[in-house]
Amino acid sequence: MAPAPMRLRLPFEWLIALRYLREGRLQTVLILAGVTGGVAVIIFLSTLIDQLQASIVERTLGSQPHVVIRPPEELNLHALPASQTAAIVQPRAQRLRSVDQWESAMRLAAATPGVVAVSPLVSGAGFALRGSASRTIALMGVDPESYRRVVHVDRHLVRGRFELAGAEAVIGVELARDLGVGVGDKIRVLSAEQRDDLLTVVGLFDIGNRDLNRRWVFTTVKLAQSLLDLPGGVSSVDLTVDDIFAADAVAARLRAQTGLNAESWMQTNAQLLAALRNQSVSNTLIRSFVVVIVAVGIASVLVVSVVQKQREIGILRAMGTSPGRIMLVFLLQGGIYGLLGSLMGAGLGVGLLGFFSTVYRNADGSALFVAQIDPALVARVCALAVVVGLLAAALPSRRAARMDPVQAIRM
Repeated sequence: MAPAPMRLRLPFEWLIALRYLREGRLQTVLILAGVTGGVAVIIFLSTLIDQLQASIVERTLGSQPHVVIRPPEELNLHALPASQTAAIVQPRAQRLRSVDQWESAMRLAAATPGVVAVSPLVSGAGFALRGSASRTIALMGVDPESYRRVVHVDRHLVRGRFELAGAEAVIGVELARDLGVGVGDKIRVLSAEQRDDLLTVVGLFDIGNRDLNRRWVFTTVKLAQSLLDLPGGVSSVDLTVDDIFAADAVAARLRAQTGLNAESWMQTNAQLLAALRNQSVSNTLIRSFVVVIVAVGIASVLVVSVVQKQREIGILRAMGTSPGRIMLVFLLQGGIYGLLGSLMGAGLGVGLLGFFSTVYRNADGSALFVAQIDPALVARVCALAVVVGLLAAALPSRRAARMDPVQAIRM
C-alpha cells in the first residue's frame, strides 16, 4: 500500500490569516491594488526624477568644469574730500590677467581631497575669419591630455581628433557651418589684442549647445598665450571633483588656501541647483503622501475585519488561544498585504518606466531617460511596504488581542 502524500501544514496563525483574506476577497483585492499602485508610483517617480536630474546635470556639467580658479577681481578706490574719511569702492573693468603662481595653484588643487582632475585654461575673446565670413569666438587654449579629463570633449567629437599641436584648432559644428569649413581647412583667428594667426581645423565637436558650438575654438596653450598677449600665464585653472555636490566645499577650501577667486558650478548654476532641490522635495512629499494613504487603507480594512470577526475572535479566545497569537493573525495580514502589493507594484513600476521611456523623447530624437531600475531602490521600497503593512496592522491587532471573549461572543 502506497504511503499517503505528505501535506504541508501551515502554522495556526497563518491558516486563520489566509482564511480571513479569502473571506474578504473584495477588501483584499482593493487593498492589494492600493499597495501595488503606491509602490509602483514610488518606484516610477523616484527612478524618473533621479534619471532626469542626472541627465540635466550631465548636459550642464558636460561642457564645464566643476570648479574654476580665477584671479581675484580688481577694485578701484576713489578718495573723498579731506573732510570725509570714507572711500568709494568700485569694480574695475576686468582685463585679461593670469592666475598668480598658477602652477602652484594647480599642484595645490590636485592634492586637495575630492579633486580628480586639474587643467590650465587660457581663454579670451576674438574673431574667426574665412573669406568674407566673420564670427565672434571664445578662444580656448588647453592642454588636450589634462583638459579631456575635466571636460569630456572626446564624447562630443563628431569628426577629426582632439589632438592639438602648433597652429591647429578644434571648433564647433555651428561655427564650421557658419564659416563653411571642415576638417583640414584653415581659418584665421584675430584676438582682441589685434594678434592673428592662421589655424588648421583638425576636429569638429557638437557639445549639445548651439551657442558653445558657435563660439568655442580650442587651440594649444602656447598659441592662445601668444594671441591673447598672456605670455607664460593662464586665465583660469579648471577642476573636476568626484562628488559634484561637494564642489562648493572644495571651492571654499581653495579660496581660503590660495586667496584666489574659486567658483563652483553650484554658484554659476544657482537656478538649476534650486530647481533640482525643488524636484527632490516634491518627490519626497509625493512618496510620503503615498505611504500615508497606503497605511490608512490597510489599517481601515483591518479595523473593519476585526469588527466583523468579533464573534470568531471571542470563540478562539474562549478555546484558549492566547492574545499574542490573535495579534499575530492580523499582523500577518498586514505583512501579506505589504509583501504581495510590493512585489506586484515593483513589476508595475518597471513596466511603466519601460513604456514611458519609449514614448517620451528629446528634441533630437534620443530617449528622454533610460528605464534602468536600481535594485537597491526596489528593495528599499518593498521593505518599506512590508513595514507599513505591519505598522498599519498594529492597532487593529492590539484591539483584537484585547477583546474579552465573553463580550465578543455575545455581540
